[in-house]
Amino acid sequence: MTAPSYLNALKAFEATARHQSFSAAAAELNVTAAAVGQQVRSLESWLGISLFNRMGSGSSRLILTDVARAALPDIQEGFARLNVGLARLKDVTPHAELTVTVSPAFAAKWLLPRLDRFQQANPQMNVFLNTNPRVVDFLAEHIDVGVRYGAGKWPGLMVVSLMEETLYPVCAPTYPLLLEGRLTPATLAQSTLIHDVSLTQTAVTDFPNWRSWLDAAGYAEVKTEHGLRINNSAAVLQAAIDGQGVALGRSVMVHDDLVAGRLVRPFGEQSLSLNLGYYLVYRPESESLLKVQAFRDWILSEVAYSWPKPPSITSSEPSI
Repeated sequence: MTAPSYLNALKAFEATARHQSFSAAAAELNVTAAAVGQQVRSLESWLGISLFNRMGSGSSRLILTDVARAALPDIQEGFARLNVGLARLKDVTPHAELTVTVSPAFAAKWLLPRLDRFQQANPQMNVFLNTNPRVVDFLAEHIDVGVRYGAGKWPGLMVVSLMEETLYPVCAPTYPLLLEGRLTPATLAQSTLIHDVSLTQTAVTDFPNWRSWLDAAGYAEVKTEHGLRINNSAAVLQAAIDGQGVALGRSVMVHDDLVAGRLVRPFGEQSLSLNLGYYLVYRPESESLLKVQAFRDWILSEVAYSWPKPPSITSSEPSI
């Protein structure tokens, strides 16, 4: 087996091992399932061992053999090092590429209004913004750096704390039930409550909702069964801006809209603290890349304008 075919076969094996499926691996590698299967079989033939136990008829699921399972972490680490080496070579080219993963809502409400300053400071860098709402695999999808929302624990990634959040109601300054810019519990009970259900579809658990905020604020009598439910945080805020009701605003997400006067806080400073926040994340081996350092330094300087606190940098537990 030649060096190029050896690497292609290992790549096919690694993707198949993660997905436990030829077809899913093929979709990731942008080839046919038959091609992936052939690569894996060629590797097995060359090694003289089986790498997968094929399930019975009717199932496409593949189970790693014990020896393959033991070897997989070293192969994955090898690909990670190869990717870093290639990225280091690209780092000094005239058109370095930086791939950043963020949620669609964070991109719309925080990052994109500021990203032009990063591009002005780094005109030689091409930025690809991956706004996939799911948690992506940095190695498999060639991600350089990301911003994630949660409690700050992601195995195998370096974690830099960016911004903590509080939660409070927001609405348009022209909302018809406002009286001198304020709502009372009685008028809130007459309002359309806009519910953000986006985080219930992610790895973030126990996220506070309208019931949480009302109980903490002492307004247990206000019912929350009615209202408008939206599964995108940016769309939730846009609905509030358009006067469709009252939303629970996360302080990071609503910051610019409050400053611009598109939203107001009808209950003043009443807010609910969250044990969640935004974190910059990247693989430990990518920390020395110039493009990762440039993005990290830039986003920390942007955060410092509105959330002046020293960042903490930690390494999560090793990947399992």
